[in-house]
Amino acid sequence: MKTMKQRLMFNVVLVLLILPGFLHAESVSTQFVPFKQFFQESSGVDSAVYLSRPGNRVRGVRSFEQMRQHIVLLYQGVEVSHSFMRDSDYFDCVPIEQQPSVRVLHLKEVAAPPPVASMAAASPSSDGGQTAKSMTPAAQLGPDDHVDQFGNSTKCEEHTIPMRRVTLDELSRFQTFEEFLEKGPHGAGQVVTSDQAPALATPTHKYAYTYQAVNNLGGNSILNNWNPAVYTSSGEVFSLSQQWYVGGSGASLQTVEGGWQVYPQKYGTTNAALFIYWTATDYQGTGCYNLDCPAFVQINNNWTLGARFANLSTLGGTQYGVQMQWKLYGGNWWLYLQGQAVGYYPGSIYRGGQLTRNATMIEYGGETVGSTVWPAMGSGHFASAGWQYAAFQSNIFYIDTTSTTQWTRLTVSTPSPTCYTVAGPSWSTTSGWGVYFYFGGPGGTSC
Repeated sequence: MKTMKQRLMFNVVLVLLILPGFLHAESVSTQFVPFKQFFQESSGVDSAVYLSRPGNRVRGVRSFEQMRQHIVLLYQGVEVSHSFMRDSDYFDCVPIEQQPSVRVLHLKEVAAPPPVASMAAASPSSDGGQTAKSMTPAAQLGPDDHVDQFGNSTKCEEHTIPMRRVTLDELSRFQTFEEFLEKGPHGAGQVVTSDQAPALATPTHKYAYTYQAVNNLGGNSILNNWNPAVYTSSGEVFSLSQQWYVGGSGASLQTVEGGWQVYPQKYGTTNAALFIYWTATDYQGTGCYNLDCPAFVQINNNWTLGARFANLSTLGGTQYGVQMQWKLYGGNWWLYLQGQAVGYYPGSIYRGGQLTRNATMIEYGGETVGSTVWPAMGSGHFASAGWQYAAFQSNIFYIDTTSTTQWTRLTVSTPSPTCYTVAGPSWSTTSGWGVYFYFGGPGGTSC
């Protein structure tokens, strides 16, 4: 295994080698493409012309046609109020009732959220030495982010939501339409489904996480925001910090998930993006990110799924975090960010499975994907580096089946300890901490 110093030197060399490519991928567009123009060109494009383009990875005409038809499914008949750009992505302001999850799923009405987000249980008695450690809430828009480079407002109008535009350029970075919908290579993305010793991850997915087998209606954590480097030219795919709520087993395994993720192949950027994901059939045949398929119903225009965060933690400096909570209420899995109801996964997408009743497992931690080299996780430092140097999740509680909040009793799993570790869990009475743990590591070639 490489030492931290060797790994950092390797990263510096890679940055110098591939930076021009990243700058090209994330360069500022010189021409703004309105929604109507995008839809007209995408729905009518000739597959032969598109498949002949350099850099296209689509396997063939059949896969391309599935991708083109998916764009038609998402956007046909949608009336966008206005659009804007962030990084290299377009976002369209779509009326709530016209988003794909309402139209395509034929929802009769958009559900109302729970009255308030669940609050933490009474704090544990130990302060865990966290008294002086404070976090700053992360936001997606900074003071200079309220208009894009074309002067378009980055705030959607009332009764509309920002929907990240799914384009043929993004889809063609994948070989098949099914690969685009998957969480990552081979569709895997969840590790353990019981309180027994966890099985090793697949050859490409690596983890450092905590878990508890318990019947629950969701849970909560604050995810410390970082931006680990992911070098696609060396075979690295993504790095994330997230929550999992899991039910069922085998082919009927179901999840609701969310956190932040660096995934250049998908987002076309090296920035950490807010994401959610789901599956009803063990990552095979169901599931997608964000609003990429008819599933999640968004009601809040203050948050943009698939967009980067404006605030990132710095080594030895200010620590930022985003509070994420999932709650099964009225048959739907509701997402809260910083206490705001963002939207929900309708219970119907779980087809009468376990998550229509409750989850049976909670998990919190990090996941990476690589081939022969795996990317950094969290801050890139091992968990033992601690405050201001290692990534963490804090204020971790679950909602039991009586809708009462309970502090978690987490078990640690580190299947790849030479690359990623976990320190904790610990307990603190300091506001925003409660149950917490540190995690992460530099990755490398011997994970």
